Amino acid sequence: MFPITHKYITVNEISKIIPDLDLHKLIEQFYFNPKEPLIFSSGYFVFIFTAFMIGYALLHKTHFPKVIYVILFSLYFYYRSSGYYYLILIFCVFFDFFTGHLIHKAQKKITRQLLLFFSLAVNLGILIHFKYTNFLIDSFNTVADTEYKKIDIFLPVGVSFFTFQSMSYTIDVFRKKIEPVKNLLDYGFFVSFFPQLVAGPIIRAYDFIPQLYKPTIITKSMIGRALFLISIGLFKKSVISDYIGVNFVDRVFDQPELYSGIENLFGIYGYALQIYCDFSGYSDMAIGIALLLGFKFPKNFDSPYQSQNITEFWRRWHISLSSWLKDYLYFSLGGNRNGHFMGYFFPVLFFTGLILWGINSAIHESYWQIITALIFILIFASSILLSKEKKKASYSSFNQMTTMLLGGLWHGASMRFILWGAMHGLALSIHKTYINLSGSSKTENTKSYFWFRLIGILITFHFVCFCWIFFRVSDMNTAWQMLTQIFHKFEPHILLQMVNGYKLVFVLMLLGFILHFTPPRWEEIFKLKFEKAPYWAVLLFLFVIVLIVAQVKSSEIQPFIYFQF
Repeated sequence: MFPITHKYITVNEISKIIPDLDLHKLIEQFYFNPKEPLIFSSGYFVFIFTAFMIGYALLHKTHFPKVIYVILFSLYFYYRSSGYYYLILIFCVFFDFFTGHLIHKAQKKITRQLLLFFSLAVNLGILIHFKYTNFLIDSFNTVADTEYKKIDIFLPVGVSFFTFQSMSYTIDVFRKKIEPVKNLLDYGFFVSFFPQLVAGPIIRAYDFIPQLYKPTIITKSMIGRALFLISIGLFKKSVISDYIGVNFVDRVFDQPELYSGIENLFGIYGYALQIYCDFSGYSDMAIGIALLLGFKFPKNFDSPYQSQNITEFWRRWHISLSSWLKDYLYFSLGGNRNGHFMGYFFPVLFFTGLILWGINSAIHESYWQIITALIFILIFASSILLSKEKKKASYSSFNQMTTMLLGGLWHGASMRFILWGAMHGLALSIHKTYINLSGSSKTENTKSYFWFRLIGILITFHFVCFCWIFFRVSDMNTAWQMLTQIFHKFEPHILLQMVNGYKLVFVLMLLGFILHFTPPRWEEIFKLKFEKAPYWAVLLFLFVIVLIVAQVKSSEIQPFIYFQF
């Protein structure tokens, strides 16, 4: 029995009773710490999620008690990741819930349009304030030669995800694709649902809300599949992604001039694997955790590096975002059937900026920039002029380029991300023209010969890797340094020495790529066997993964890469 004689006891007094217990540190775990965001792979999340599941097991057959319980946990989850900015999340829930109802009730089209515009302006305003304020200040300083200071703005985790999710709801209500959600709590549950809150997948209301009104049924096969996804996601994130990132990729990207060309090349291959394992690992865990709660999310990644062209890549990479951009941006601009002012504005602005950049560099006797700008514009123009249906190709290319430019900007307020999006937009336009000229779309998925498919996969993979350089580097000079090292100081003779020096890194990279290129049919067979396996076998598999993670994990928390977006 504890020798407690007072009504209240202080933290210091408890520490005296249990000398080895650091209560201050224990209590700090419950508070927001910007240096240690709450992630699925942390021990603290496992602890609170286990406690949460005990309550969920008691409430999952109810409706409102379950909804309130999950909302409270989701808000705490968000508070632990972003502090008091969970109030922004609550504001979005209230605002879009009531705006959705006003749009639904409005009789006149102009009223519905104004309400939708107001909703989009508020949501995008939040996004612009947190993500793009300093980018706009920087851009203005560059153009106007002023020196306005940047503002110290904290970027709440996942703000891009939940604002996009909330916007899709009001747009779908406007398009009369869905009825507005009747209850504020149900809408709050949808927007704040913690498995997908901070890094997706971006869930549509018409996919998710109906599940909320059905009885929560969790079968043995769902638990088996959920634990499989969580185990695989944990392995991808905490073993492959974190290890090769900390021990090889980050070092190369931080100081590429210290490494040979072949090391830079493998650093880029490593980053391609790192970002895939990081993001798809998070998605796997999110889908698995949602499944444990009785909710089904669509697949977010489908072995994207197996794609044999860039169009297929975007059908397999970050599927929830690419389909969001296609449905709510590309089609809204007119797709390949109509042109729109905004569909022309952003590409023209981008190409004008490229030309000005080239001219400015040429004045200072550096000419590769103007050559790059002209090649970029020439290829884009060719993708339209060479097409058999030029008008259709023009609409498609400009709208596609706008979608990818804004998609790049969504990832971050930097010219690097815009350039990354522009390169993908250009490649998509070229591929559409190729299909238009060759008519190969009918055979590309079913009758491609092995070598043709292999060459397509290799070209697509290396193009995506080339674009990843600009996505990952800290500035354009670093990208230029990496390319210079690869083309002028390749030094292939150090290959064995390099592999020997980073044995575990290369073993994990090899393992990661082998798993990635495993035929999807094999993966599905393994999942089905896992679902039917006895619980002890499933838990043993999870235990082995946790042991491996404990052996290779770094001492510092490695946040998910997409948390910054």
